[in-house]
Amino acid sequence: MAANDPPSPPEEQCPQLSTTVSSPVVDEEIPGRPEPREEAGPQPVFTSPKWKRDLSSDSEDDLAELLEPDPEPVWSVETLCGLRMTLKRRRVSTVRPEHHKVFTRLLEDPVVKKFLAWDKMLRVSDKYLLSMVIAYFSRAGLFSWQYRPIHFFLALYLANDMEEDNQAPKQDIFYFLYGKSYAQRPMFHKLRFQFIRSMRWRIWVSREECEEIQAYNPELWVWARDRTNLT
Repeated sequence: MAANDPPSPPEEQCPQLSTTVSSPVVDEEIPGRPEPREEAGPQPVFTSPKWKRDLSSDSEDDLAELLEPDPEPVWSVETLCGLRMTLKRRRVSTVRPEHHKVFTRLLEDPVVKKFLAWDKMLRVSDKYLLSMVIAYFSRAGLFSWQYRPIHFFLALYLANDMEEDNQAPKQDIFYFLYGKSYAQRPMFHKLRFQFIRSMRWRIWVSREECEEIQAYNPELWVWARDRTNLT
């Protein structure tokens, strides 16, 4: 920290979380996943889309995830009058089991776990905002093993951007991660823009999709984070 930075945040605050592009937030090895290929220069948080990768250098798990076809469109009968039938195209979720697994894995990260415990009033992390995090993971185009805690916070910040009328509470994310220092915020916003681009600007998530995401594993403990249950 530079000499002119403000004093450190209160004791209950989490240690600072690095968001530099040259180094992912969490550098520990993920069991069962291949190490990233060595390349010249720093390793970015966001890599090129999966369809541009060299298939010959990926593991079998990655290839299975890469080559899995997109869901087929589903049609349902909307009206039926005599021999005339009106069909309606139903929305098909792009969220797959691996995206739920990524989310569940990140919930066990010490920084993420401490943040969720810190946000006791669910100002920025109720069940619908957390559902949007999974939806964004499904659209970002990264392999499952590439997701780090920084992606969780980027997605959660973006969810608050989209859904909350009061934009002040989302500043709690900055306060928790960086305290009163503003030095890291420009980098966070740069990564947020890259995250939006990786989703091809598809940042709106319907309530129906959020509820479908929650229904995949209804016993997951974060789905109890319901603001209507707060006294």
